[in-house]
Amino acid sequence: MFAFWFAIPFWQRVLGALILGVLAGVTLGETATVFKPLGTLFINAIRMLVVPLVFFALITSITSLADNQKMGRLAGKTIGLFLFTALIASLIGLTVGSLMNWGDALQLTAGEVRERTIPPVADVITGLIPTNPVAALVNGNVLQIIVFASLVGIAINVVGEKAEPMKKVVHAGAEIMYQITRMVMQLTPFGVFGLMAWAVGSFGLATLLPLSQFIIAIYIACFIHIIVVYGGLVKLFGGMGMRQFFKAVLPAQLVAYSSASSYGTLPVTHKVVTEDLKVSPSYASFVLPLGATINMDGCGGIFPAIAAIFIAHIYGIPLDALDYVLIAGTATLASLGTAGVPGTAMVMLTVTLSVVGLPLEGIAFIAAVDRIIDMMRTATNVTGDTMVALIVGRSEGLVSDNPVLAN
Repeated sequence: MFAFWFAIPFWQRVLGALILGVLAGVTLGETATVFKPLGTLFINAIRMLVVPLVFFALITSITSLADNQKMGRLAGKTIGLFLFTALIASLIGLTVGSLMNWGDALQLTAGEVRERTIPPVADVITGLIPTNPVAALVNGNVLQIIVFASLVGIAINVVGEKAEPMKKVVHAGAEIMYQITRMVMQLTPFGVFGLMAWAVGSFGLATLLPLSQFIIAIYIACFIHIIVVYGGLVKLFGGMGMRQFFKAVLPAQLVAYSSASSYGTLPVTHKVVTEDLKVSPSYASFVLPLGATINMDGCGGIFPAIAAIFIAHIYGIPLDALDYVLIAGTATLASLGTAGVPGTAMVMLTVTLSVVGLPLEGIAFIAAVDRIIDMMRTATNVTGDTMVALIVGRSEGLVSDNPVLAN
C-alpha cells in the first residue's frame, strides 16, 4: 500500500487530493467541515517549520555566498524583479477590471467594515530591526527574523575562521530542517484535501454567485500574469520551457492555493525550487523568504486594482486617468509598505481606496469571498517567487544545468 502511494508522483497526489476535496465539499456541504482538522494539522505542521527554516536557511545562504559584493548584486536583482512584476501586475489588474462588463445586477448591502490601522512608513522601517531577536523568533515576525539572520550571516563571514564552529552548527541546523521538511511534506495531500473540503463545504458555490464576476476578473488577471508574464520571463531568461516550469512548480501552486499562505508554503516552494528547478539552496534560502514577504503581485498588484474599479462601479463613482495612475503606483508600492501587517491584501486595498477617494465601506462587499480570492492571489505570489529564483539564479550561475525545452 505504502509502496503504491509513494510510486505516484508528488504533484499528482496533491492534485488528486485537491479534486477530491472539492467533490467532498460539493457533495457533503457543511458536513464536509468535519475534514477541517486534516487541514489544520497540515497548516500547523508547516507553520512549525517556517521560523527555524527561515533562520537557519538564510544564515546558511549568506555564509555560503561569502562574497558580500555578490550578495548585494543578488539582492538588487531580486528586489528589482519583484518590483517590476508588481507594476506589471497592477497594470494587468487595471486592464482586466476596465474591460469587465460589470452590469447593474451587482447591488449589495454594505456591512460594517472594521477600521484597519496602517503603520506610517517610518514605523515600518524602524520595525525591521528587532529590539529582542528572541521575541521576533517566538512571535514569528519574518521581516525581523530575515534582518537578524542576515546580520548573523554577514558577521560570521566577517569574523572568518573563529566563527567556523558557529557556521557548522548553523549549516547542520539547516540540513536538519530540510529533513524535517521532507517528512512534513508527506502530509500535503491530506492537508490539501481537508482544506478544500472545508472551504467548499463552508462557503458553498451558490453564495459566490453575486460576486462571480469579481472573482472571475481576479482569476483571469492572475492567470494572465502567471502564464504571460511569469511564463514569458522564464522562456526568455530562465533557460527552461514554460510547460516544464509550470509542471515543476505545480505542487507549490496547489499548496499555496489551498492554504492561502505564502509563508506556510515556503517548505514546499523551497523543495520545488532546489530539487526541480535546480536552483542553488543557498540562493533559494535567500530569495524565497524575501519573496514571501515583499513579492505581492496577487495581493498588492492585481487585487487592489480590480477591487478599486469594482467598488467604484458599485457606488457609481467614475475614475479618471489620474485615478488609474494612482491605483497602479499605490498598488505597486503598498506591497512593500504593508508586507508585515496581518491581513495584507485588505490593508493594501484600504491604502488604494484612500488614495483615490473611494469609500472604505466597499471592502465589506468583497470580504465574504476574500478566502476564495486569497487562494488565487497566494498562488500567484508563490509562482512569482519561483520565477524570480530561477531567473536571477541562472543569471548568477546558481542554477544547475537544465535541458532547454522547446515549449
